[in-house]
Amino acid sequence: MPSFRIERTLTGVICGIDEVGRGPLAGPVVAAAVILPQKLPRGLRGAIDDSKRMSRQEREAVGAILVGVVQYGIGAASAAEIDRINILRATFLAMARALAALMARGHRPDWALVDGNQAPPLTCPVKTVIGGDGLSLSIAAASIIAKVTRDRAMRALAARYPVYRWETNVGYGTEEHRGALAAHGPTRHHRRSFSPLQLALELESNEL
Repeated sequence: MPSFRIERTLTGVICGIDEVGRGPLAGPVVAAAVILPQKLPRGLRGAIDDSKRMSRQEREAVGAILVGVVQYGIGAASAAEIDRINILRATFLAMARALAALMARGHRPDWALVDGNQAPPLTCPVKTVIGGDGLSLSIAAASIIAKVTRDRAMRALAARYPVYRWETNVGYGTEEHRGALAAHGPTRHHRRSFSPLQLALELESNEL
């Protein structure tokens, strides 16, 4: 389970940063920057985990508590930005925007703990942590808030584009999503630089 062990190796105000949505065929990549309080509410510490290990119901329940007790910022990069600058740079852009949103609320961290092994260019010192969402409470909290935020955005988009079933696959390349792509082509929310989209566009072009 995540703990404060890594946070305690640093001094000053620590924020955790994590992203969700690198792999989907549609939708933005979303990041959260989170500063946890020194003392978490009873029961919350044991409930915070890597968002990938939690059910949707668990994430949403814990996320609803988190946003009431932590300082946080959300950042995103759109599908168009992902296509223009690539997914890694778009991820870094979303992280920078999340940190900027946190700082705009008057919270300036001394360190950012970032999940992964590559440090984004941020306005504060960065410590990368491989598998950080399973080790650091700050990063795990960021992963939950980012995941809940992105999933809700994709479910909202699903009402406008029902054939892709984003309410359940949230943009990932499931069989039903790929089938809808083959039948209906991509929307402006699809990542046209991703290979499955390039194939769908090629097939669409050949049919014209």
